[in-house]
Amino acid sequence: MKVAFLGLGHMGLPMARNLAEAGHDVVGFDVFEAAREGARAAGLTIAEAATAAVADVEAVITMFAAGHQVIDAYRGTSDRPGLLAAAPEGALFIDSSTIAVDEARAAHALAEAAGHRSVDAPVSGGVVGAENASLAFMVGGADGDVEAARPLLEVMGARVVHCGGAGLGQAAKVCNNMILAASQIVVAEAFVLGERLGLSHQALFDVASHASGQCWALTTNCPVPGPVPTSPANRDFTPGFAGALMDKDLGLAEKAVALTGVDARMGMLARSVYREFVEGGGARRDFSGIIDSVRAQSDDVRSRPA
Repeated sequence: MKVAFLGLGHMGLPMARNLAEAGHDVVGFDVFEAAREGARAAGLTIAEAATAAVADVEAVITMFAAGHQVIDAYRGTSDRPGLLAAAPEGALFIDSSTIAVDEARAAHALAEAAGHRSVDAPVSGGVVGAENASLAFMVGGADGDVEAARPLLEVMGARVVHCGGAGLGQAAKVCNNMILAASQIVVAEAFVLGERLGLSHQALFDVASHASGQCWALTTNCPVPGPVPTSPANRDFTPGFAGALMDKDLGLAEKAVALTGVDARMGMLARSVYREFVEGGGARRDFSGIIDSVRAQSDDVRSRPA
């Protein structure tokens, strides 16, 4: 299939490369010159502009940082044509950005009005998942459009789940990452508690990873070096999934909670904790680096007068 891939950052580049290596005809574009150069060095064909990239393709994949970027790129501006106008009629638009549910639904509506097909397909798995083609895709859209996208998604990921209609891929992503944030915090708290009780990291891991405390935040993203050699803790918390991205996703969760009126106290507490983490210098560290914040806060509590 001939595919345009727009957004060639830490996630987008390996995803696009996996498509090309699988035999798809991929043309890419990114607004940043450094990203374009990195993609060229990786062997990808790079267009001179986003509209040029989509001019003669069957599918358009976007991996952007924010919902307004998706909407603006689809629609265009007064001085710049949009992707929907530039793409051939009936092209399949796959947005793998993580954006708000209402923004995803707006993007679907724009694509449909322009005579195209559309799915929202955010991902879970981070940079490692993108590099290893082991991402999980949460997909929203009509049955036929999801099935049309599936062959591409299965090249880039190990699991593709059709979550329902327009925007429901993003809904699943918001819910999943709220769970992940809260679990990563409590795993960090458990390790710090274990340290202060004299329990070794390995002993706690050996127990919890085979007991009711087992979770991805422990067995894949373990926040202490040693038990899981591939976790970011062994690389001084080089992401991975950066704190700034978790903060962004929890902001989307906060918006969804406010719109629906859900009593999500744990999720919103996680939102507050990660906001402090980012403001305290954790934006570019893996989000499992929250363990350092737990240690620092614990020292502050211990040093307070009784």
